[in-house]
Amino acid sequence: MLRKLVAVAVFLAAPVPHIARAQEPESWQAKVAHALPLLGHRNWILIVDSAYPLQRSPGIETIDTHAAPTLVLRVVLTGIENSEHLRPDIYTDAELPYVADQDAPGISQFRVNLADLLRAYPAQSQAHGKLIDMVDQDSHMFQVLVLKTNSTLPYSSVFIHLKAKYWSDEAESRLRTKMGSGTQP
Repeated sequence: MLRKLVAVAVFLAAPVPHIARAQEPESWQAKVAHALPLLGHRNWILIVDSAYPLQRSPGIETIDTHAAPTLVLRVVLTGIENSEHLRPDIYTDAELPYVADQDAPGISQFRVNLADLLRAYPAQSQAHGKLIDMVDQDSHMFQVLVLKTNSTLPYSSVFIHLKAKYWSDEAESRLRTKMGSGTQP
């Protein structure tokens, strides 16, 4: 009986190498890094405030970053810049310049920080509702990555519509003109 108890105690005390440990959840930065090579023209990446709605289209993936919007934007823009195939077409909310500090403390500093981050990019302004409609329409065919931030500033979202880095808008326009006229190179 004593032998059986010793054998059971030894068995229970022995390490069990075949049992996998629970893995830490992947960080939002790792998810972005993993997604960027898969994304292409017509995909979207959104950096949004904490109250941005959870959309239910199957093409939309939402990740709660728990991070500052400027940090998330910087990580995304750096990833796009370092990619060989992506360039951003950036949209900001048309409402943003009209939000007052008395209604949203910190919004003026956010606008300064945002302008600094976007200085190398021509950003377009569009009404927030129109941007959501554009994303919703595209999400039926194309992937949208929504990165929720810890921001509580209204109209602070940045919408990035991805395009091919190796194919300019001008080249696309020339192509369409040639196709319309039937002219081949």
